[in-house]
Amino acid sequence: MGKFENDAKELLKYVGGRENISAVTHCVTRMRFVLNDPSKAEKNEIEKLKSVKGTFTQAGQFQVVIGNEVSDFYNDFIKISGLDGVSKDEVKDVAKNNMTFMQKLMANIAEIFSPLIPAIIVGGLILGFRNIIGDMKLLEGGTKSLVEVSQFWAGTNSFLWLIGEAIFHFLPVGITWSITKKMGTTQILGIVLGITLVSPQLLNAYAVAGADKIPFWDFGFSQIKMIGYQAQVIPAIMAGFTLVFLERGARKISPSSISMIVVPFFALVPAVLVAHIVIGPIGWAIGSVISKAVYGGLTSSLGAVFAAIFGFLYAPLVITGLHHMTNAIDLQLMAQFNGTSLWPMIALSNIAQGSAVLAMIYLQRKNEEAQEINVPACISAYLGVTEPAMFGVNLKYSFPFFCGMAGSAVAGVISVGSGVMANSIGVGGLPGILSIKPAFMAMFAVCMVVVIVIPFVLTVIVGKKKGIK
Repeated sequence: MGKFENDAKELLKYVGGRENISAVTHCVTRMRFVLNDPSKAEKNEIEKLKSVKGTFTQAGQFQVVIGNEVSDFYNDFIKISGLDGVSKDEVKDVAKNNMTFMQKLMANIAEIFSPLIPAIIVGGLILGFRNIIGDMKLLEGGTKSLVEVSQFWAGTNSFLWLIGEAIFHFLPVGITWSITKKMGTTQILGIVLGITLVSPQLLNAYAVAGADKIPFWDFGFSQIKMIGYQAQVIPAIMAGFTLVFLERGARKISPSSISMIVVPFFALVPAVLVAHIVIGPIGWAIGSVISKAVYGGLTSSLGAVFAAIFGFLYAPLVITGLHHMTNAIDLQLMAQFNGTSLWPMIALSNIAQGSAVLAMIYLQRKNEEAQEINVPACISAYLGVTEPAMFGVNLKYSFPFFCGMAGSAVAGVISVGSGVMANSIGVGGLPGILSIKPAFMAMFAVCMVVVIVIPFVLTVIVGKKKGIK
């Protein structure tokens, strides 16, 4: 008998039985269900199960938080229910039938950036390390950096840029590939399209502003500027979807006998032309407007207000799924301003939710059953995965969630007010400090203390008034 068979039987009953499950899979910490009738799910009963740390509905899926042993639970559930498990992508496709237009849009954006996040995190850490060895004057009385006094570190700095450049300057290649992969079209065409946006033949995007003369292709009757879109997010997204549209259209009208020749040609060539003539300039303008608006909000006289609102509301955004929009904004800020002030607030919000759970660990220190959920949830949040903390503890009691939001708002104001900036998005918990620009690490550390202390103290005060034990 499996470890979780009893709870699996109960869960099957409380989600409405086998006939109410359209699809089921699992991720790192959660069981993910697409239910034919979501109203049949008995959330209160499900959350009473010993193995369950919380429930929520997101992106058309009813999700049950299990924790790190979710794969074992899933295997027992499949055995008990007699259902065939499916992949996460298949569950997402089925779940979209239960989603609104806005939810579908957010889900699509998330699915585009999700495969890219590991590389972006690595890139952020590399840029941070290069800043430490190349920019911080730590030697000879604070006048020279490691790179300036050591050939080894100078070589290391130069070598690491090979990786950093590949990740960030050539980011459009990853975006166009990810779009074609998600939309089920030819992935190599997406890669080729992305390369044409960042080709060395083009004037580098970072050199456009200071260029005396911009090269161009001369067709006699028309000229097209040879401008690259290194690190540009919006032009790459628009170009990727244009390619998808053209390939699908060409495939519909092309005879199957010649589709191998006709479809790639009439999809890729027009997509590249449109990308450089229309989409590139428009996408660049849109991206600039968005990034300047966010950057302006962060640096204006109302920056503190913007930071307080964002810091307070980021955790609720995670519940709705709208937080995925911040990935594109962060990347656009990095391309335009060589860093992002938005991501540090995201990391601080995650830490704040973990600190609220830390307070619950203290309040419920004699409650062994509660600690089985609290301790792993706290550790997970501090390492950047907040679902067990939010859904297993903070939302269950409600007040820890709001205490965490309050601490996040205060830290956000301090972070923005001090000009804290990250090299890139990174691990969204305590290790996130490694992605902060060295000049701001000390102030970010202060912000980290704020999001540890304030949520902890507030949660303990409110929890004692409520008699939590």
